[in-house]
Amino acid sequence: MTNSAMSEERILVLAPKGRDAQVIEQALIRGGSYCTICAGYDELLQQIALPAAAALVVEEALHSADLQPLFSILAQQPSWSDFPFIVLTSPLTNKDELRAHSVIRNLGNVILLERPFNAETLRSAARSALRARKRQYQARSDLQERMDLNATLESRIAERTTELAQANDRLMREMRERERAQIALVQTHKMEALGHLTSGISHDFNNLLSVIQGNADLVNFLAEDERIKRVADKICKAAQQGAKMTSQLLAFSRGQPLNLKACDLNQALEGIKDLLSASLGVGIEIQLDLRPNLSYAKADLNQIELAILNLAINAKDAMHGSGTIILRTEVRAASSDLVSDQEYAVVSVIDTGEGVNPEIIGKVFDPFFTTKPLGKGTGLGLSQVYGIAQQSGGTAKIKSEVGIGTAVEIWLPLADLDEVPESTPRGDEHVISEGKRANILVVEDEPQVREFIVESLEILGYQVMQAEDGQSGVDKLVSARPDLLITDFLMPGVINGAQLVKYAHKIYPDLPAIIATGYADLQAIDEVVDREMILPKPFQLTDLAYKVHTAIRRSNSASGIGKAA
Repeated sequence: MTNSAMSEERILVLAPKGRDAQVIEQALIRGGSYCTICAGYDELLQQIALPAAAALVVEEALHSADLQPLFSILAQQPSWSDFPFIVLTSPLTNKDELRAHSVIRNLGNVILLERPFNAETLRSAARSALRARKRQYQARSDLQERMDLNATLESRIAERTTELAQANDRLMREMRERERAQIALVQTHKMEALGHLTSGISHDFNNLLSVIQGNADLVNFLAEDERIKRVADKICKAAQQGAKMTSQLLAFSRGQPLNLKACDLNQALEGIKDLLSASLGVGIEIQLDLRPNLSYAKADLNQIELAILNLAINAKDAMHGSGTIILRTEVRAASSDLVSDQEYAVVSVIDTGEGVNPEIIGKVFDPFFTTKPLGKGTGLGLSQVYGIAQQSGGTAKIKSEVGIGTAVEIWLPLADLDEVPESTPRGDEHVISEGKRANILVVEDEPQVREFIVESLEILGYQVMQAEDGQSGVDKLVSARPDLLITDFLMPGVINGAQLVKYAHKIYPDLPAIIATGYADLQAIDEVVDREMILPKPFQLTDLAYKVHTAIRRSNSASGIGKAA
């Protein structure tokens, strides 16, 4: 038995006269009890405050004692405890009996043994008191177990309540995110539908512009009257503006891959300034801060112009329609997040708006993220700018200070010296005179475009065959080998321009080919011809002449003929 258990089962003995305490102790020990002899009443008070099973007290020890402290100790017992007393009494007088009854009432759990008594009676009373005390200990243990269980249950309830609250918070966040995603998805579907519409319109419009610009070129080329030439030149310039608009529409619809070339960013920003002023309204001032003699950057100019327009519109919203936008160009060393360690041309769009909260500035380039109210924005603007910059080999960055303004930077790699464009070769009389012996097959489904190309080539001195679709082009190729194939990319039927060129190369491996297109999958075209042999619609007569001249010259050089025919 442990010391703790022995302490709880010991019997306190208070018998201060003579050897009574030792005699009682010996009798109880023989019965298996553990005893602690108290020298006096004060020691009894001390021992009762400690673990014990019962107290055996001779009645005379209480006669002259102040019992109030004892009663106070008993009154403060825990709810499970009712400390047992065994009181050894002598035959009582009436006066003594009244006092004894008063003591018994206040002690509570009392066994009275009147002397004389034998030892077995004493041991039996001790065992009875110990059994009662052990039942109290069991009640204490049960009560503690219940209290522990209640505490555990309360803790589990609190934990479960917390988990449910957290799950509810997650559910609410997911519901809000789902609602935002659904709105963004609907808006994306609208944008996609609009993209398909603009792609189709742009393709058809490019064909019309090809006819307008091409025939104006022919008039300019054939006319001798300077006045007529000036009118034709104005038509050509208007058609070129229309071509630029269709290119931007294709970029907006994401139906056109990036066409990376060496670009003069300063010239581009000067050219777009009037468009920005007209688009943003009189409340927005546009300022240019351009680095002199800025190196050429490698980019798709139409996409960059569209990105700057997008950023300017965002800046206008941030300034609530009134403020200053600065367009700045500069050259900077590569930062750690860029793959190349070369220098970069940086275009910055800086506004004096309200700025971006630091807590969300890291998310502004994420797809579908927007600070605008639901239904007011797609969240695609800045993500598209970032995508354009990355596809160009650079990156996009944002710097902002709340209440001061925001600067969005587009980092573009500098172009190599051999990529810087020279003046475009023209289809002059020298080119025309060299083409009289070449036989060209033109495949184009749009009759007016086909007529313009055929007539232009004939005026340039070439012999021309024509076909209205891919299958007719195959038939022409089988019947006669041309010196050059010029084909549209998108045509009705199962054979498009790229497939027609593949077929032509099967039967005539060295046949040069040019693909004319206003909207195309450049990846599919790249599989059959290099970019130099792509003729973007709408095109000028000089562009057509130069492409044809280059293709035939390459073919003749490869076959060893020498000078281009």
